[in-house]
Amino acid sequence: MDVRRRSPKASPGPKASDALPLPLYLTNGIFFTLFFSVAYYLLHRWRDKIRSSTPLHLVTLSELAAILSLIASFIYLLGFFGIHFVQSFIARASWDIETLNSRPPTRYVDPLPSQDDEDLVNSVVSGEIPSYSLESRLGDSYRAASIRREAVQRLTGRSLDGLPVEGFDYQSILGQCCEMPIGYVQIPVGIAGPLLLNGCEYSVPMATTEGCLVASTNRGCKAIYASGGATSVLFRDGMTRAPVVNCPTASRATELLFFLEEPANFDTLAVVFNKSSRFSRLQKIQCSLAGRNLYIRFSCGTGDAMGMNMVSKGVQNVLDFLQDEFPDMEVGGISGNFCSDKKPAAVNWIQGRGKSVVCEAMISGEVVEKVLKTSVSALVELNVIKNLTGSAIAGALGGFNAHAANIVSAIFIATGQDPAQNIESSHCITMMEAINDGKDLHISVTMPCIEVGTVGGGTQLASQSACLNLLGVKGACRESPASNSRLLAAIVAGSVLAGELSLMSAIASGQLVKSHMKYNRSTRDLSTILLGNLTGGSNLASWVVAGTLAYFLWVKPSQELKRQQQEKAALAAASDTYRYVEKRKPIPDPQETGLIYGNKNKSKKSEE
Repeated sequence: MDVRRRSPKASPGPKASDALPLPLYLTNGIFFTLFFSVAYYLLHRWRDKIRSSTPLHLVTLSELAAILSLIASFIYLLGFFGIHFVQSFIARASWDIETLNSRPPTRYVDPLPSQDDEDLVNSVVSGEIPSYSLESRLGDSYRAASIRREAVQRLTGRSLDGLPVEGFDYQSILGQCCEMPIGYVQIPVGIAGPLLLNGCEYSVPMATTEGCLVASTNRGCKAIYASGGATSVLFRDGMTRAPVVNCPTASRATELLFFLEEPANFDTLAVVFNKSSRFSRLQKIQCSLAGRNLYIRFSCGTGDAMGMNMVSKGVQNVLDFLQDEFPDMEVGGISGNFCSDKKPAAVNWIQGRGKSVVCEAMISGEVVEKVLKTSVSALVELNVIKNLTGSAIAGALGGFNAHAANIVSAIFIATGQDPAQNIESSHCITMMEAINDGKDLHISVTMPCIEVGTVGGGTQLASQSACLNLLGVKGACRESPASNSRLLAAIVAGSVLAGELSLMSAIASGQLVKSHMKYNRSTRDLSTILLGNLTGGSNLASWVVAGTLAYFLWVKPSQELKRQQQEKAALAAASDTYRYVEKRKPIPDPQETGLIYGNKNKSKKSEE
């Protein structure tokens, strides 16, 4: 692992709590006690003076000492709690001023200071200038995003405050990743691992907003590491694209099918296909007929790229070649959904798409009990009734797992993959078996459709590129093409194995809800928020002392005063014979008065 030197932290300055050579909690307790006890004493003294008509400015020696102690304790408490609070606002205000002075004039606080930009916004709002043409007109991607952002706010009447626009290289996504940008979304990235896979350690970056996901995967990595690591094998690698062509008759479509599946014609088609890229290698052609429509599924290797664009160019070359041989053939579409891309499909589940990987590990019974807090037999039984039987009852297609999509999506977002391809990439079947006379656990995940790449698309963005570099798979491998993308697929499968192991253990031990309530809920300390993250805000002893003294200083005296007022009122009422006191008669019982629901008891009257 890459060990980097950290810059030494600046030593904190002297604090007011250093006034006494005592521990922090004792120091705070002493000053809290001093402040409230002296204040309580002075308030009682002043109350007695007011009752006896004694001037307040005449103080005794004890009162003078109490006043000095009150001032001293107040200064300490102000220095300990108040100064840091005030300085935080002063520092924040000065930072904002420096930021305003250092940033370019087109920042969002004043995004359009010039008249030219204001005119452009008005033109976009009125429709005179298309929003999509701002980059080509201005030649400044950041300025175009700022103008478009302001125009969107004016058109919708809604603020985009909170969606950052600064700090992003919009030139890097121009014509490649995203059109008409107005900002970017921040997603936290966590690290799970080390994942011990095929004898190597990997720290796996996961971009997610779901609590417990990284922690759970990390626990699975710990269990795998303690048991000697996991092993993964890539057993198939080929991206697919399936155009649909239309022939005049079904018999003519059948002739085309025979031509494509003839082994003697494969080499010719491969030469035509491989001209699209030096990395593309046509592997096989599979056809499916539906009336006059023929679906042709091409599978090819794509090097370290995910390969959708590469295989599409190769398919277009073959279609142009076929139209020379079959002039009556019409191309219905470059994709006929027999690929199948970004959709759950049995053809992908059975035949695979992208990288097909199997990953396994043997987890010792001791690790299962100590790390995963469950038993081997419980895991095996749960896997059968949940991942296998339960998924079968639900009619799952490739979903014979606990939560493979969670891990796949998090790694895809962190490493710049296409998040939509999580649909087929998450096809996974998790198997668990008891081995060594039931003492240990064998777990495996089989994933036939991991669609990843280390070049092209979002992998070239700075943040995603850094995550790929963390895994050691950044860019293309010159020595062995496709090695980086295959290693990334293996890491994805190994991470899914860790996630499956941990989640299944949490469910088997009944800890799933408890862990989510602990880690997937906000635990922010509201006291520190209200006090501005003050130093010592979490000092339990100080707050207990303060609360106790506050009770005896304010709550209890107010209760005594209220009781005294009630007693005086009662005495006054008793001594005043002419004071009117309303006497209310009790509500009569309907059974005794003969009134039931507003009607008199007729039987009672008749008896009288």
